[in-house]
Amino acid sequence: MTFEAFLFYFFSVVLVGSAVAVITVRNPVHAALFLVLAFVATAAHWIMLEAEFLGILLVLVYVGAVMVLFLFVVMMLDINMSRIREGFMKLLPVGIVVAVGMMVVMAMVVGAQVFQVEPPVPASADYSNTEALGQLLYTEYVYPFEIAAVILLVAIIAAIVLTLRKRPDTRYLDPAKQIQIRREDRVRMVKMESEKK
Repeated sequence: MTFEAFLFYFFSVVLVGSAVAVITVRNPVHAALFLVLAFVATAAHWIMLEAEFLGILLVLVYVGAVMVLFLFVVMMLDINMSRIREGFMKLLPVGIVVAVGMMVVMAMVVGAQVFQVEPPVPASADYSNTEALGQLLYTEYVYPFEIAAVILLVAIIAAIVLTLRKRPDTRYLDPAKQIQIRREDRVRMVKMESEKK
């Protein structure tokens, strides 16, 4: 067994083990940390496949930003774990059927003739994966890329609108009114004689 094959099997075991741990551990913080480990193992696979840009992007975007934000949210919320676990056994058969169906569909897609082509051989020694990805993304797939960008922009705007909606039970500050306040409106001087003992 070569060292590259050993690394592949090692990261595969880490990836499968951490993915199973994500759905089996009871603590949501531990589940998020196992998901971080799964992302790191996936990034290692991509780097071994010479897709360095995708591997580094996965670590920077998902591990460095999304999962850290998710960890902060999970740690700040007061999650009632007993209510989450209430319907686990009742919904387990449905979950198993959905998981088996997804595995069948994935096997059909990956086993299709489309995925049986040989990867292109780099033309020269200074071949850049990132440059080839950029050229393909901005030439042949420019319209799907732009559509995905517009969909993400709509999602960002929708999240901002949902956050800034008016709630009747929330107090709001009006900065214009705060600036117009004078000292005389807030402070009242009261003259009192000093007490004598």
